[in-house]
Amino acid sequence: MQSFFRSSSLLAASAVVVLLHLTCPLHAQKPAKAPKIQKLESNPTGTPDVLKTPAGAVETGMLDNAAYRIDVPNNWNHNLVVFYHGYSETPFTYHPSHSLTDQSRPMLERGYAVIESGYSTTGWALDQGIAETEALRKYFVRKYGQPRETFAVGGSMGGLLTDITLERNPKPYVGGLDLCGAVGPTYESFTRRFAARAAFDSYFPGLLPPLVPLQSAGYPAPAPETDATRHKIAAALSDHPASALAMRNLMALHTDADVVHMISYISFVVADMQHKANGNPFDNRNYLYTGTNPNISSEDNKLNDAVRRYAADPAARRYLIEHYTPSGKLTKPMLALHTTYDPLIPGTTLALYGHIVEQAGFGQNFIQQYVHRDGHCTMSAEEVGIAFDELTAWVHANKPPAPGLLR
Repeated sequence: MQSFFRSSSLLAASAVVVLLHLTCPLHAQKPAKAPKIQKLESNPTGTPDVLKTPAGAVETGMLDNAAYRIDVPNNWNHNLVVFYHGYSETPFTYHPSHSLTDQSRPMLERGYAVIESGYSTTGWALDQGIAETEALRKYFVRKYGQPRETFAVGGSMGGLLTDITLERNPKPYVGGLDLCGAVGPTYESFTRRFAARAAFDSYFPGLLPPLVPLQSAGYPAPAPETDATRHKIAAALSDHPASALAMRNLMALHTDADVVHMISYISFVVADMQHKANGNPFDNRNYLYTGTNPNISSEDNKLNDAVRRYAADPAARRYLIEHYTPSGKLTKPMLALHTTYDPLIPGTTLALYGHIVEQAGFGQNFIQQYVHRDGHCTMSAEEVGIAFDELTAWVHANKPPAPGLLR
């Protein structure tokens, strides 16, 4: 991907809400280094549960205060897939009788063992996801033996965790598969979402709680999303169709229903990051809002003049940059698969990451493919399996997949 140090015209092409940086000083900084991977004891709490099935064995339990699941098929090929799940507003639990998801089941069906940590923290759990999954991998090696090959695979936030793994801890891995991943600089994608929520507040003042709490109120853990809030947003959009259209255009979304979902979700993730950073890490003072009406620039002028501008708390901003700004040092092959329309994580996110990898000198190790599908992570199990087959062929035969449409 092209670097986020490029001109505002490039950023316009890569931002879903078509928001342009003007003179943000952060664009002159080098990517911040994320904290070192925490070392954890790989000892389960209590006796794990093991369920024998016609297909193999499923082990579940607790490790380092995080739920985990291990699937070992009867036809185990002695290779391993380390799977990272995505962003979750509620704690992850595992039921051994439940089937794996479409994102991880294709690898199990191909004879790979699959392990997955639930992380001890909800929300944007990068530190916990990396450390606790690494502890689980070591536990698996100790109990089941050293795999011949290990792949990293993840969906949504798990796609970013796959990227972080290959950048910071590549030695145990031969390659990675990013599914609908939130790769790229976190401060870009999260600040873009924050700016969109600020625009919504400009069109619908007072409808939702303050975007940045008063410092005296602190930054508590976010309240869960509710149907009541979503209904309130939907009703406001219905009552003000011109403003609803402006928000759809601004966020590059197809429907009012997508706006409802995204504004509700954005409100949660913004509060989650403020809580984890212990301050407001978001800054929209240097954003130019464009695209509210493709034919009339005066509509953009009205929004830019009216929208409330927020300054970030410096320490909280550093936290956001550290969690996570990619280095682009991708020394192992990584294949990314995305839908053409993803309201949550736009495909252009991958373009920005690809330019960062190219600038770091590892562009040959990143390939992006897509499927003809709408929605977040809606690729089928069959498509995930095909992509994984292409990744393994890349690793084993040095045969890179063709970029573009997944065949």
